[in-house]
Amino acid sequence: MLVLGQQEEAVSARAHALAVLRVRNTALGIALLPAACAVLLFAARGTGLLGSAWQPVCWAVTAVACATLAAAAAAAATIARAEPAVSPTVPLEEREAPDLHNLVRDVADRLGVPAPSAIALTPDCDSWLEERHTPADRPVYARIPGEHPAPVLVIGSPFLWWMRVAELRALLAPVVAGTGPSAHPDIAAARRLARSLDAAVARAERARRTPRAHSAAKQEGTPRAAEVPRSAAGLLAVPFLRAAGALARTLLRAAAGHLAEMERGVAAASSQRAQSVDYGLRTVAQEQVGLAYAGWDRLLTKVALPAWRLGRWPTRLDAGVVAALTELSRRDRLAEGFASRLGERPACDLLEEPGEVDAAVSLLAARLFVGARPPVAPPLQGTEPEEGPRQWSPVAWHAYPEEVAARIWRTGAARLFDALDMAEQTAEPEPAPRTLPLPAGAPLPLGSLPDRTWCGPTLACVLDRLGSPDARSALAARLAALQHQEEARAESQQPLLDEGPLLPGGVEGQPAPMGLPLEPPRAEQELLADHLHSAVCCAAVDTAGASPGLDWLDGPVLLVAGERDTALSGAVRAAAEYGETGPLREWLAAAGVRPDKPLRLL
Repeated sequence: MLVLGQQEEAVSARAHALAVLRVRNTALGIALLPAACAVLLFAARGTGLLGSAWQPVCWAVTAVACATLAAAAAAAATIARAEPAVSPTVPLEEREAPDLHNLVRDVADRLGVPAPSAIALTPDCDSWLEERHTPADRPVYARIPGEHPAPVLVIGSPFLWWMRVAELRALLAPVVAGTGPSAHPDIAAARRLARSLDAAVARAERARRTPRAHSAAKQEGTPRAAEVPRSAAGLLAVPFLRAAGALARTLLRAAAGHLAEMERGVAAASSQRAQSVDYGLRTVAQEQVGLAYAGWDRLLTKVALPAWRLGRWPTRLDAGVVAALTELSRRDRLAEGFASRLGERPACDLLEEPGEVDAAVSLLAARLFVGARPPVAPPLQGTEPEEGPRQWSPVAWHAYPEEVAARIWRTGAARLFDALDMAEQTAEPEPAPRTLPLPAGAPLPLGSLPDRTWCGPTLACVLDRLGSPDARSALAARLAALQHQEEARAESQQPLLDEGPLLPGGVEGQPAPMGLPLEPPRAEQELLADHLHSAVCCAAVDTAGASPGLDWLDGPVLLVAGERDTALSGAVRAAAEYGETGPLREWLAAAGVRPDKPLRLL
């Protein structure tokens, strides 16, 4: 019954592949229809069935046929030569992971399917087969009947660090089984057609955005205008590329249903074939997939994202996933059973140099979400802004508290006092000069001027303002405006357009990044609470001997006497949202923090 079901799914997939190819053949037939009509008309004229009155009609139809054939040939060449997008991955050569390659080949042998042509790693928690053959490669194997290069096996790197070897083999079995259907000529041809059509649509979209993007960048007066291609030949080709894209979009729409059913049939046949390999471990492996994704998502949004915004990339993200999930199992009783697996051999032991591979994948993750060029981090006090091309700077986990957490707090505190200064300037257009004496060597407040009201960068100054609802609202609004300006400035420094397909390695000049993970919109009072928390952390570090720390599930945290304090967040929210500064003042007194001491800002 298993073999029969597998054959039925494979037959269904091939049938839908043929339907996809029929869409292509139908388009070809429509393009040839005027030429066929012209041939019939001239044949009828030659046999005397049509009189001389039909001669203008024959030549008119011939002209239409020539124009149609020329346009169809040009569109077909454009679609065929369109470069399909390639997922950004880290290639894993056999010398770098001989045991992993042997495991994959063993799984393929047990399934009776061709082994993948290569293995690559992705930062995401997913695994799939991907064609990596460019249009230039196609004539090579198209001349050989039945010959088709095997696709590349892409493995989610968090799986290698969190999963055990047996679990990884069970997880990869259904994926590797897909190389069997991929080798079928009809399915391979249908997939190549779909990828070419999709690439042509993407190219047409880029061509459509190019003139608008250049015009917008020029109006803004930003240097990004130079990044947008605007050659005369490129602009003249835009209408043609858009026409080819419209044709490709029409063909994709017509074949979409059959493509979906074909892939469903391929997946079902692959899953059924893989039941003969480690089927008992499949359920456990799928549970680990969900857990690994939860750990990766938490580490991404709470730990990696703050570092990326500063232009720093943690060099061991996959090892951090293990630490985050281990911490989760310590806090959550439902995950206790998963921690017991850690005594078994991890799948990362299949790599020769796990640390180097983890670093390469971690850098690719930063470039995927932020871009080849990192954001511009605020300069440290006493230093000049960096000049020249910006480069990603690595940071190890042991240095994360000082180089990332503390930097985030200093940046937030500096923005808070900058907003406070601006709000006071708006409220008092002509303030009387009033300053507080600062210790020798203490930093001057951001944006302070000799003739403006300023109470010094102290917590006491902030807490005094929070008691007034109007002052609190004005400060929160100013913070939101400052953050919006900084985000807009950072966005203007990223590439405007995708210049081509994504290539492995994330090199400079690759397409625009996917963008940072979306965060829910935060109210102004929430922004005020975040910045007040940063100022309190700076004050605790400067005056009470506290230290920044790293929590694998929550990111940067404040350690007071070596322990994480859980009462600070509630006290900060009460002060920021309701102006109730009493609990926060009590916390400061208990922790030994002096609110009257000036803070060290960026």
